[in-house]
Amino acid sequence: SMPELPEAKRQRYISTFDQSPDVADLLTASRDKAEFFDRSAGAAMQIVAVFPRAYQDLASTINGELAGLLNEAGLEFSKSHITPEELVKLRARVLDGSISNKAAKEVLDEMWKGGNDPDAIIEKRGLKQISDSGELERICSEVLAANPSQVADYRSGKEKAFNSLVGQAMKLSKGKANPQQVNEILKRKLSG
Repeated sequence: SMPELPEAKRQRYISTFDQSPDVADLLTASRDKAEFFDRSAGAAMQIVAVFPRAYQDLASTINGELAGLLNEAGLEFSKSHITPEELVKLRARVLDGSISNKAAKEVLDEMWKGGNDPDAIIEKRGLKQISDSGELERICSEVLAANPSQVADYRSGKEKAFNSLVGQAMKLSKGKANPQQVNEILKRKLSG
């Protein structure tokens, strides 16, 4: 069978994987990179039902951070120290809220240096976010109880007070709370 031409590949990425034309251009810039994306997309098929943005997330990581690491090392995608399957495993941890995007950069660097299993690195470095709602509820209640004046400020319309309360909750959790959940819980408690 004829190899798929770059333009056909580009169209397939747009139609099948819902990529923007710009992202599809970047993914098909080299045969190696396109192949890496195809393998990643294949590995992501089992998670895309749960995380509809998985293909876009992978594309942006491949075009961004991973391309950066390869550039620095002067390597093609076919020589990547990180396999498509490992990359999918790492990005699934961001998509499911286990770790933040910031933590994922740290894990990616360590994977690049030879620690292949993202879960082992997350565990070893203590990077797991607290997404347990009971634990987060407790942290948020503690912050509200300790800061009555900021609570009053927020209720009288001072938005800045809210950011300060979020900051305190993040600090209390040593930066490990899932910020989106903290926001939701605090808003709910403050409107109660």
